[in-house]
Amino acid sequence: MRVKSQWFKSGKARTPEENASAVAFIVWRIGENALRSMRNADFEIAVGAQYFSFLSEFLIFLVQVADRIAYRRMSGEARVAFTSMLANRVGENLSDNWSRLLGGMAGEHKAAFIERLNQRAGEYAEFEYGENEENFSFMRHLGYVMEEVMDERDRYWVTDQLMAIEAPEAVETLEKAMRGLFDNAPSSRRRSSGVGAD
Repeated sequence: MRVKSQWFKSGKARTPEENASAVAFIVWRIGENALRSMRNADFEIAVGAQYFSFLSEFLIFLVQVADRIAYRRMSGEARVAFTSMLANRVGENLSDNWSRLLGGMAGEHKAAFIERLNQRAGEYAEFEYGENEENFSFMRHLGYVMEEVMDERDRYWVTDQLMAIEAPEAVETLEKAMRGLFDNAPSSRRRSSGVGAD
């Protein structure tokens, strides 16, 4: 999957919020691509609540990956601003689509997404994520949470598919895209606590 990962005007340092807005668009595209790929691989993901449940969990996974990448590139304060904006932008996009297609209030869908994201942030914090590593435990947790989303027929195979194909491709695409976007960002690394969103 190819995504645009360069700013139109280079040479200008971007704020964490500007970078987060760009990454939110990329995360959304990667998430949609993974869902499409799973359905093409004959996994049953019904249009409706299951569709958005799958997409929600995959987007949460990608937000956690983006936060770990930001940890390598940003100060603690900038990382908090970046990840909070990213989570909120992704939540807005998801909730707008959810309410448009299935009804309900967008604000309620977003609140549910953010609540789930904050829950999952605590879970993903238990696993290591490093540059140029396989990150099996990180991706295995995605498979574990997806077992709750899938029907009985697919429940036992979803982790294999995610770990072998979908998650590695998604991580590779996001890593590459964020390297391109952050070329002008100051490289400062300070440890901070896990980041969720308000």
